[in-house]
Amino acid sequence: MNKLLCECGHENPEGTTLCQKCGSPLSAEEKNKKIADMRYEGSAIRSKTYNKSIIDKIWNFFSSVKVGITLIIINLIAASIGTILPQEFYISVATDAEKEKYYSDVYGWFGEIYYALGLSDLYSSLWFQLLVLMLGVSIIIASIDRGIPLHKSLKNQRVKRHINFMKRQRIIGEGKPTETSEQTLQLVEQSLKKLKYNVRREDNSILAERGRFSRYGAYVNHVGLIVFIIGVMLHLVPGMYVDESMWLREGETRAVPGMDGYFLKNDKFILETYDNVPQGEQIKQGVNVVAKNFQTDVTLYKQKENSVPGQADNLEEVKQYGIQVNHPLKHEGYAFYQMDFRLNEIKTMVFDLTNKETEQSLGQISIDLTNPQEVYTLENGAQVELMGFYPDFSGFKEGVPQTATQTPNNPAFIFKMITPETPEGETSFVAIQQTLEPEGDNMYKMKFANVETRHMSGLTIRYDRTIPILIVGGIIFMIGVAIGSYWNHRRIWVEQLSDGTVRLAAHTNKNWFSMKKDLDALTKHAHLPQYVDQQELENNEHVETEKDGKTL
Repeated sequence: MNKLLCECGHENPEGTTLCQKCGSPLSAEEKNKKIADMRYEGSAIRSKTYNKSIIDKIWNFFSSVKVGITLIIINLIAASIGTILPQEFYISVATDAEKEKYYSDVYGWFGEIYYALGLSDLYSSLWFQLLVLMLGVSIIIASIDRGIPLHKSLKNQRVKRHINFMKRQRIIGEGKPTETSEQTLQLVEQSLKKLKYNVRREDNSILAERGRFSRYGAYVNHVGLIVFIIGVMLHLVPGMYVDESMWLREGETRAVPGMDGYFLKNDKFILETYDNVPQGEQIKQGVNVVAKNFQTDVTLYKQKENSVPGQADNLEEVKQYGIQVNHPLKHEGYAFYQMDFRLNEIKTMVFDLTNKETEQSLGQISIDLTNPQEVYTLENGAQVELMGFYPDFSGFKEGVPQTATQTPNNPAFIFKMITPETPEGETSFVAIQQTLEPEGDNMYKMKFANVETRHMSGLTIRYDRTIPILIVGGIIFMIGVAIGSYWNHRRIWVEQLSDGTVRLAAHTNKNWFSMKKDLDALTKHAHLPQYVDQQELENNEHVETEKDGKTL
């Protein structure tokens, strides 16, 4: 590494603009400035010094403030896109086919594109997680690139400073004390301590400092953000985060997704409504009834030890609970929320095998739509074979019946009816208000007789081990905001020369008004010469020049 030798003899790392010992400017650019750049105390920053290897280029790319801000904006835009339409975990469907149909039916072509591009599950998508990861890398590299050199400089501050350093601070003052005093520096020290400064003295020089920790506020913010991002990305780690949904019919027992070894039974679904007379906005919106309570009475079961995964005949009851909105069932960190319901889902359909001409029935078959059988045998020797079952019939494709979902919203069947008169069997396609006989007129038909319905509950299962990490990240971030917002780093350098002249310089990273109040008190107490604000003078001169230009 190349070294920069200052006129004071101190060797500084390449890229340093202010000597770390005396503060004298080292680079030509810095020497041409009237006021020194004190953002990083003139320290050498890696991204501003090296640009040769591929590692340097990657480092410089991610350490750039512009790149960091761009990544933040891209992340915000991407996250905003995810709010245009509801995400998948907010809609009350379970399968991919149902989700695709939901976005297509509800939002048309825009919903189809939205789903096809994966925007419906944005926050779990790989590309969004990569964006978050890039932002995290940018924050880490930018913090190391600037934070470590700054910390070293602040930690090794020198009391005595070069005249070029003193004169190139924004606030400077030089002259004889207004009142002759042999104890000027003692008065300065006394006044600064009264103003809560940490004072260091070396011979005839004083460095007073206050609020140094505020310089670390931004980096504390970064630490909080990094912890928060780690918490977000841990959602992808198995066992850290579960956000699943399940539909559970009354009387049904199913394995809980994301909760190995546990089963849940829907004992009963309860819907209670207010007995009110619609009026006002309720009439305008066409709402006839207002729900008072959605509730699913459930029983949570756990498999016994050494059970085969998915085995449901060896369960131990854990607890019974009535899940209501905002009153989830909680167990071992998991929470079951009542999110949706469906009323009167078809459970069982009953058909009569009937002679079309005589209307004589050969018997009934009852089809459980969740567990249909292949063959139904009647008492008189007749049989009905179930050759095809389409729970949510959506039409024909190339002559073959199709189903949109596995939910029995619009059931359709292909039956083969075998009777003593038709031993070869007759085929019939039966759907709601639709019957087709592909082999010509049949002697028998499947006549709809009855239907049984039941309710379904839509439940969401949540488990999040990352919440403590997110909370810690948020707290650290807010601490950084408080440090950076409510405190500031003030420094005052005072030097008394051998002829009694006092030289003064001051710097703060913000809140110059309070800085000047401290200097006013110091000047008055120690009889120091009046200080000047070089930036203010320069601005006033610029304004006067503009006025003169307009006058001419």
